[in-house]
Amino acid sequence: MAHVGFVGAGQLGMPMVERLLTAGHTVVVHARRTEVRAALAALGAQVVDTAREAADADLVILCLFSDEQLVAACTGPDGVVAGLREDTVLASHVTGTRATLASLDAVVVDAPVSGTADDIRAGRLTVLLGGPPEAVSLCADVMAAYAGTVLHVGGPGDALAVKLVNNLLFAAHSQLAVAAVELGAAFGVSREPLLAAVQSCSGASSALATLATLADEETFASLAGPFLRKDVSACSDELTSSGSTAPLLLQTVRLGPLDLTA
Repeated sequence: MAHVGFVGAGQLGMPMVERLLTAGHTVVVHARRTEVRAALAALGAQVVDTAREAADADLVILCLFSDEQLVAACTGPDGVVAGLREDTVLASHVTGTRATLASLDAVVVDAPVSGTADDIRAGRLTVLLGGPPEAVSLCADVMAAYAGTVLHVGGPGDALAVKLVNNLLFAAHSQLAVAAVELGAAFGVSREPLLAAVQSCSGASSALATLATLADEETFASLAGPFLRKDVSACSDELTSSGSTAPLLLQTVRLGPLDLTA
């Protein structure tokens, strides 16, 4: 069992903490909101006032929404980096840019995830890991509490690169899925039978499967839009910094019916 520090007990982070505690790990969590602190304490977590206090651990997991939140949690006198032990492994679930990870004064295992809060509660989340083998091994052992698939894809930054490719592809799939529903309507085919049929054919995708669980495309846009816009922006920044291009994917994302550009 490991001593785990945790920052970011939100929609995804809270069920992660719960699964870590259930697995027998000691978990110290930085949280500010009163109701979140109470919920964490009720689960059995030790709640601290600063991110620095959560950093005295074998592994510190950061589960935040954006690069901006990651930098805010890690830097400054009360940040995670200031409290790290020499042997502490720092892992980030944030889907952002590799440049942000490199800017932190610490060695960070990039550990982007694919899945939902329900996947976490069921222990079937997918986690991609990039970093030194020994640090990755610790992350894999601990994160197995909430992950069904853990993949070591390479060195520092490689997992984040893979996740950005995946998310840009999912954004393109999302645009195509909504466009397919619109085309079906133009052909006089109702939404529900179209989605059910295509999901059993060669045009199936996870975007279509997600769309089929929701009442309409507007609901899909409101739920997925903020995450997709953030990730498309991060991927665009990564493309610019690396001198790479992805014209087909980016054109699909930009020309589709959903507003996915920041």
